[in-house]
Amino acid sequence: MASLSVKDVSVRDAGGEERRLGDWAGQVLLIVNVASHCGFTRQYSGLQQLQEAYRPQGFAVLGFPCNDFGAQEPGTLPEIQHFCATNFGANFELFEKVHAAGAKTEPYITLTQAEPAGDVAWNFEKFLIGRDGTVLARFKSAVEPESRELIDAIEAALAA
Repeated sequence: MASLSVKDVSVRDAGGEERRLGDWAGQVLLIVNVASHCGFTRQYSGLQQLQEAYRPQGFAVLGFPCNDFGAQEPGTLPEIQHFCATNFGANFELFEKVHAAGAKTEPYITLTQAEPAGDVAWNFEKFLIGRDGTVLARFKSAVEPESRELIDAIEAALAA
């Protein structure tokens, strides 16, 4: 499979500043489209635990709020940040709201080209990005942050 890089993908951070995903070069990233009113919302806790466990080794969770699936993320970014911190102790980086389906916006225009290519199916789909910016793996929503499959993939990426 040809490797797909996200280094040149531009996104907007919580302050509205344009950032390139290449700014995180050298780190392993888990990019997740998040929503506050979803059956998978409880995954915020596990995502935060991953961030805390692996951050010292160069790992970061990047959350992209998305209201595309069942209108399950209606809030503003400050509301979402407050909700995550208050209910799940989650303080990993959240970005401006994006579209992961339909008229997609970055990072999903690029991410959905990675094999297996195709649209994001629901909230909390996860993309694992290697230290060099290449997309290593894609995990459907039902793959919990605590799952052996995901943890093994993160640890392999950190060891590479």
